[in-house]
Amino acid sequence: MKGYKQLAEVQRYQIDVLKKAQKNQKQIAEIIGVSASAISRELNRNTGKRGYRPR
Repeated sequence: MKGYKQLAEVQRYQIDVLKKAQKNQKQIAEIIGVSASAISRELNRNTGKRGYRPR
């Protein structure tokens, strides 16, 4: 079983920039080098009324 690895702060800011550039979750995952499910979980966890918050 693989261990869980958190996204680095830099990766979270990359997600923010790519979301603003209208990239979809699969494209973001390929660019950053993580799974699409990791991107999905990150966006679900840190998206509120004001949008995605990388902090």
